[in-house]
Amino acid sequence: MESLLLPLQFPFMQNALLILLLIGPAAAMLSCYLVLKGWSLMGDATAHAVLPGVVLAYFAGIPLIIGAFLAGLICALSTGFIKDHSRIKQDTVMGVVFSGMFGLGVVLYTQISASVHLDHILFGNMLGVSGEDLWTAGLISAVVVLILGVKWRDFLAHGFDPVQAKMIGLPVGWLHYGLLAILSATIVAMLSSVGIILSVAYLIAPGAIAFLLTRRFLAMLWASILVALLAGLAGTYLSFWLDSAPAPTIVLLMTGMFLVALAWRNIRQGRIAASG
Repeated sequence: MESLLLPLQFPFMQNALLILLLIGPAAAMLSCYLVLKGWSLMGDATAHAVLPGVVLAYFAGIPLIIGAFLAGLICALSTGFIKDHSRIKQDTVMGVVFSGMFGLGVVLYTQISASVHLDHILFGNMLGVSGEDLWTAGLISAVVVLILGVKWRDFLAHGFDPVQAKMIGLPVGWLHYGLLAILSATIVAMLSSVGIILSVAYLIAPGAIAFLLTRRFLAMLWASILVALLAGLAGTYLSFWLDSAPAPTIVLLMTGMFLVALAWRNIRQGRIAASG
């Protein structure tokens, strides 16, 4: 038992587990809406697009999270604007915008000093999170969870049918851009832990797994939170014994959970079809 609890004796492991407890619920709840709306690529695009904002914030001497949030928001808003004013499909627009902004971020990064490690920005530094990172992630996550928890019905109606949502008097514009702002804020909360690239897994996998396991949206929300917390805590714990980075280990666990959920769903549907 003593050896099993060994990872919990190290402060860096305690902080890593704590930040996952903080960001997990917010990312999991948001992933449900992204999956239902078909916005998975939007999460990917916004996550990549924050890089130039981080670099420019470093140049300007302001907190990196401010630059990351603004860059992510600009990416999301510009994607919607181009889609609404052109014949190009949304997935094509997102591919062009996020790759362009990510390329801009890499070019800008080459102009700054080597004291800022690109690997930490891209892949996170979960074992090196500070008290400031915990406070930032906690505050952002709390606001995101509060908004999504209070307005979940409105966001759900907008996600399923924006036209119907507008007809019943919901502020569709505010819901649309509010969800984009929440997406950018959530990515900022995950920036110091799982990083830009691997944050995509947190924004897609929990909701996708919960979608396979449940049929009611409230159950989907709770299932996605459970998946995010379970994969995060188990992946971080396993990474200690495997001597691997926590974030990729978590992503591998989520991928395995998705495959298991998919197999279970197919088996269940096969049994229902056979009995019918």
